[in-house]
Amino acid sequence: MRRAALILAAGLLIGATGGDDPLTRPITGPDAARWLEPDVPLRVFPGLGYVGPKRVKQAVIDTGKGLVLIDAGLPEGLPVLRAHLAELGYRIDQVKWLLVTEPHYDHAGAIAAVVRESGAQVYASASAAAALRHGISGDEDPQRASLIAYAPVKRVTTVRDGHRLRFGNVTIIARAMPGHTPGSMGWSWQACLSGNDCARVFFAASLNSLTAGTYRYRDHPDLVGAFRRSIAMLRNEPCDVLLSNHAEHSGADLRAAARRAGTMPDPMRAPDACRAMADKYAALLDGQLAREDAAPK
Repeated sequence: MRRAALILAAGLLIGATGGDDPLTRPITGPDAARWLEPDVPLRVFPGLGYVGPKRVKQAVIDTGKGLVLIDAGLPEGLPVLRAHLAELGYRIDQVKWLLVTEPHYDHAGAIAAVVRESGAQVYASASAAAALRHGISGDEDPQRASLIAYAPVKRVTTVRDGHRLRFGNVTIIARAMPGHTPGSMGWSWQACLSGNDCARVFFAASLNSLTAGTYRYRDHPDLVGAFRRSIAMLRNEPCDVLLSNHAEHSGADLRAAARRAGTMPDPMRAPDACRAMADKYAALLDGQLAREDAAPK
């Protein structure tokens, strides 16, 4: 924890002194300490790390031909990302491909800086790509009224649901997860401990039905339908290991803590985790719609 605290302090210091760089300028102001609550990196399997601050996570995958990074976090979190990668034996300039779960500032805010440092190619859904190019989502996003702009990402390769991407020795499948944002995307691949001891890993986007301002899901039945399909997909997705961009959404934070405590069998292998996350957020979506229906028009 002391090591993580030092990483946090370094991040805050760099953010405070590097504000003239538009790609790394802090964007969360007084909320930075909350977003950068310290955590330690986890080596889930050989070649697979779960990194980033406690509240906003990324995954790093070693493909043998370069690194895949899923999400980049906040610009003020870059020192944490660099430190966590270093603890796993990597550097940001080894990132060749960057996959995006959603175009909100807490997951996409540092993408432009990572791309500048590494030359990584960015992949996202068509809707997310449009938001990335502007540095903020449009009015179709349920949380548009509360979003913070970030450095735009001009070069983005769009992918669709089911798109198979081959990076080095790893094939990653894009899985559309619209709902929390219209362009949210999950990512699925196989990771192995050794030989035939392999697991299907799923990195989930948020399924939280948060809104801001006057947005009502009930006024957008197409997105509600897509949201329910996202939940159904996750419920039925092959899923031995579940990670997520907010670890507490999927219980990955609790499983990681149990792994570090030496719990056996390996708590990171949780075949029911995808179903549990789907059930949790199906109930929350129903609750959100019920509150909207009950609110005065």
